[in-house]
Amino acid sequence: MAKEISPRETALKILYEIENNDAYANIALKKYLKHTDYKVVDRGLITELVYGIIKFKLTIDYIIGQFSAIKLNKISPWILNILRIGIYQIVYLDKVPDSAACNESVKLSKKYGHYASTKFVNAVLRNVSRNKNNIRFPDKNQNPIEYLKIFYSYPQWMVQNWVDRYGFEFAESLCIANNEIADLCVRVNTLKTTPEELIEILGSENVKAIRGKYCSEALILKEVGSIDSLKAFKEGLFQVQDESSMLVSKALDPQPGEFVIDVCCAPGGKTTHIAQLMQNRGKILGWDIHPHKIELVQKAAKRLGIGIINAVSHDAAIEVYDLHGQADRVLVDAPCSGLGIIRRKPDIKWNKVQNDVGDIVNLQKKILQVSSKYVKPGGYLVYSTCTIQEEENIGVIEDFIKKNPHFILESIEPYFPEQLKKDTVKQGYIQLFPNVDKTDGFFICKLKRQY
Repeated sequence: MAKEISPRETALKILYEIENNDAYANIALKKYLKHTDYKVVDRGLITELVYGIIKFKLTIDYIIGQFSAIKLNKISPWILNILRIGIYQIVYLDKVPDSAACNESVKLSKKYGHYASTKFVNAVLRNVSRNKNNIRFPDKNQNPIEYLKIFYSYPQWMVQNWVDRYGFEFAESLCIANNEIADLCVRVNTLKTTPEELIEILGSENVKAIRGKYCSEALILKEVGSIDSLKAFKEGLFQVQDESSMLVSKALDPQPGEFVIDVCCAPGGKTTHIAQLMQNRGKILGWDIHPHKIELVQKAAKRLGIGIINAVSHDAAIEVYDLHGQADRVLVDAPCSGLGIIRRKPDIKWNKVQNDVGDIVNLQKKILQVSSKYVKPGGYLVYSTCTIQEEENIGVIEDFIKKNPHFILESIEPYFPEQLKKDTVKQGYIQLFPNVDKTDGFFICKLKRQY
């Protein structure tokens, strides 16, 4: 990409691709940032604009509706996204002066619109800038659901579901947490280095690293540009992974020399962590339905110096009879709605509909049932998801135990630090929330096969 393209124009191109070509935000961002020489601050602005606008799209469009005489569906996609970029900076970014947000948006409108659209963009943004403290939002007390939907930018079905389940105050705090920027967390590859050594190594690459909250091998990175370009990453000294995800492998507690099956292994964070906990001794069979995702697992294992993972393409819902009763431990990190990782992938808000959850639950139950047959008597099964929806989590487990009395819940208390020892950990499961635990929203459950 040409260097002369401004960060805001790059963000505009990415937003257009997401909205008009159904691109995934993380993939589109990676594509546009991969071969550029943007400074760290410019990369940060592009990422902030793209994720911020996706995150607050409903709120921003609501604001446009208040200040534009033209209806949203009559505004061209390029001009609409230019308005969104300008309004996001005016309303949500204190570090950007309103005048700069307006002027840069007007410049873009000259390139992607015509004279009338340039005047329109200038008028709307100047008006928003003058009146940003007087924007009318739905009344919190009179219409709480509409308030959550518009003020925090969520689909109505989602906020209604959370209010019904957890109450208004919890739902609001969940909306707030999901709109915050998540820490960049990595897992130290203890096969090659220690947390202390890696902190020093990253420091020599101008990256600040601090210890994680819950896992000894977790580090939080600050002031990072491109992860892929770091020497420490290329040498396999760490893997990007949230602490909630690390806790899954901790609960599985794989031992050196064992045979472990990870039935939904891509992109390989948990699989490679399992290998690390096994000290790269034993055998891990990893499956994913998509061959291109299997390549990601293989690539990660090679970079991390792991040689015990056999990752192959396979549909976890299809039973492999030869593996019945063969595995010491099985991990089912099931496909899910992903409503626990909205802060990392805000497009999940707009890509999911309420009916999706029911379809996903049926698939989860099928995969869990099939996968349980691979566990040997006395062996263990861990079920996890990155969602906070009970029907995908404890609901699936309760249904499974009713049909499979030879499996019982196994305490996961030994694997969790004091600050995460909720009432349920002794019973064998935990639900993590972004607003409570400051991690991704994750469900983790451990079962033991008795006979």
